[in-house]
Amino acid sequence: MILLLLVLAGLQYRLWFGSGSWEQIVYLQREIEQQKLVNQGLSDRNAILENEVRDLKNGMGSIEERARSELGLIKDGETFYLLVDEDKQP
Repeated sequence: MILLLLVLAGLQYRLWFGSGSWEQIVYLQREIEQQKLVNQGLSDRNAILENEVRDLKNGMGSIEERARSELGLIKDGETFYLLVDEDKQP
């Protein structure tokens, strides 16, 4: 009888406090959910980057748009106007 109680106590200890306990399982499930959220964000970012790469490979329009906005591209025959705000001059 005492042997059975010791075995039962040992199994209960492992269930509640040992390796693979309920507490550890719940903790790992929370970590999995958090990692799924992180992965979804990264997947969304990758999709955006993938679309941008596809646009840059296939269309000259997106390359021209990027060159105009980031590098200040001005084509031949275009006139460049620079508007200066008088209030913000040093």
